Amino acid sequence: MGKFEITKRKNGEYQFNLKASNGQVILTSEGYKAKKSCLNGIESVKKNSQVDSRFELKTAKNGKFYFNLKASNGQIVGTSELHNEESSRNKGVESVKNNANGSGIGDLS
Repeated sequence: MGKFEITKRKNGEYQFNLKASNGQVILTSEGYKAKKSCLNGIESVKKNSQVDSRFELKTAKNGKFYFNLKASNGQIVGTSELHNEESSRNKGVESVKNNANGSGIGDLS
């Protein structure tokens, strides 16, 4: 099972990464001013990752593939790493679906 890790950025904001069981980062959040907001973001990922329509499949200007996970209000709650192949991006979506729900939280902040 995967794991959420909370860290603190140099600017003082909190962020989380969802890591797969192999330790690879599969989703990264925006910056949050408060840790409570960051924890709410994790709960949003757990909930919204189970709804296919909340994944927005994208192609970057450099031709690489990524996805955003959106909340029901349309706000982005997490973004994937860039992938060289469309199939890798799609596997990333499946990995988020499989790892988010039930994942523990490690606080490294």
